[in-house]
Amino acid sequence: MSVQAGYKLFYWAVGSNIKKYRDIRNMSLQDLGEKVGVTKKTIQRYENGEIRVDMDRIETIAEALEVEVAYLLDGAQSFLGLDVTNIGTTLIPLVGRVCCGNGVLAFEDVEEYIPVAKDFIKNGEHIFLRAKGDSMIGSRIIDGDLILIRKQPTVEEGEIAAVLIGEEAVLKKVYKNGDQLVLQSSNPDYPPIFCSKDDNVTIIGKVKWNMIEY
Repeated sequence: MSVQAGYKLFYWAVGSNIKKYRDIRNMSLQDLGEKVGVTKKTIQRYENGEIRVDMDRIETIAEALEVEVAYLLDGAQSFLGLDVTNIGTTLIPLVGRVCCGNGVLAFEDVEEYIPVAKDFIKNGEHIFLRAKGDSMIGSRIIDGDLILIRKQPTVEEGEIAAVLIGEEAVLKKVYKNGDQLVLQSSNPDYPPIFCSKDDNVTIIGKVKWNMIEY
């Protein structure tokens, strides 16, 4: 099963569970929507699996229906190859923009939240970035791939990292040459980038996992 199909079935299964417990509670679409803070049309689209529903929303819906979150996830986790205990509230943001002010990274323009097994993110803060271009095709990272990043200020020699150059986040192999950082692509068509300590360059974190676009 493709990743895309798995996620579609995941949200379809969650939606079916929402409808099941809404019917048990004899609650209308309008009633549930008002409790959750969305329109009845949105609830209907959740139930039909037409749109994604993030984990925070699932928790709110579960509270409105007076059931445990696990009841709404029942049967859905199998489509992602995860155990229900591994889903929990572990949602990782897909970030559209990274910026840095006063040495502090900020993750902005969050497109959505993607459920990830806790085994992948036992420690630290994580984000997803979407790969752009073909500079890392030698490392099997292609345009559109979703890349899981563990936020950390340094990486080991030769590891692939997300690096913020000015206002652009790029994926590169990181090497050190004295006080310089050398950012190397995995495509010979792209020359290395040499960065001094005075350049506006910040390591966002280490690449941990590549998820194909879905």
